[in-house]
Amino acid sequence: MRVLHRTVYLVALTAALSASVTACSSSGPSGASTSGSSSQVAATSRQVSFSVSGTTTYGTLDIPAHRAGQHLAAALLLAGSGPTDRNGDDAAASLEPHTLQLIAGVLATMGIMTLRFDKYFSGQTGGGTFASDPGSITLADYISQADAAYAFLGRQPQVATKKLLVAGHSEGGMYALLVAGSVSPRPAGLALIEPQDERLLSLIQLQTDEQIDAAVSQGTFTAAVGRQNAAGVQQAIAAFRAGQPVNTSGLAAGVVQLIAPELLSTANARYVRSDDAVYPPSVAAKLPRGTRVLVTDGTADTNVPLSTIKPLVSALSGTSGPGLRVLTGVDHLLHGPGVAENDQILAPSAVTALQAWAQPYAF
Repeated sequence: MRVLHRTVYLVALTAALSASVTACSSSGPSGASTSGSSSQVAATSRQVSFSVSGTTTYGTLDIPAHRAGQHLAAALLLAGSGPTDRNGDDAAASLEPHTLQLIAGVLATMGIMTLRFDKYFSGQTGGGTFASDPGSITLADYISQADAAYAFLGRQPQVATKKLLVAGHSEGGMYALLVAGSVSPRPAGLALIEPQDERLLSLIQLQTDEQIDAAVSQGTFTAAVGRQNAAGVQQAIAAFRAGQPVNTSGLAAGVVQLIAPELLSTANARYVRSDDAVYPPSVAAKLPRGTRVLVTDGTADTNVPLSTIKPLVSALSGTSGPGLRVLTGVDHLLHGPGVAENDQILAPSAVTALQAWAQPYAF
């Protein structure tokens, strides 16, 4: 399974928060005191593991400084698609913005614990049970792994079980919705950060159409060739969904490369079918009333444009919280204008949105 969104990873912290994030992410022995106070427990960042379906999953548990015996809100962090590791990085693609690690730092400044983990085919976890047959994995396997991570987080002695949260970026936002429906206790809140808001192949078609439109604008394709390729992609997706052979004849080589991981790869076929079967707004409509939900969508996000987010937001009408926060000038990585892909900078409006969502759970 490859990266779903052509640019997938949110990156994050403002300079104003960096000093406190460093303090809250620092390692220290559990139970150590700070400032000479025996009632204060130092911040810790621990390497942890748990088992699910015969696979040992590895992750990082961050616990902010707190009073001895204090119970904290805790958030499970879910990465975007592809081989994205616990920190929100894809080393093979030279994408190393430390996304989830930095989000954990933002929440730590508010006194909120976090767990992030290497999902299947990423980081230290690797393929696990599926290493010998990668093509057998489905969306359900990833959700089971996330469910196990949520249960592991909930068992930690510092956790306030009525303040369990889930935050997911990109495809991880859709995972968060599914996890919310399969775990117990249900999460008190969800942060859907630039989330997958359509069926997988509908989203791939949207992204491919954007690439074709760009090629026409740049003169690489004529308008007629652009229309032909857009129609061909639509036909290829329809054939895949119908279980028929996908015919790419007549498509430009570059367009074939764009759709190949989803429509032509036998190794991805089972996963793609299982993901494409999910319509995120339908899942969102089943959330318990009162669940505190944040949805972010940047006006510069071409992967999750504002034009497609409305059905998901409308399906959340029974929930509470900040709801949709439109982030002006922000892209899919939560970068403002002019920020490079791997720069570890979160647009201030994105920080504000996360803080507004998490505020009720802060100590």
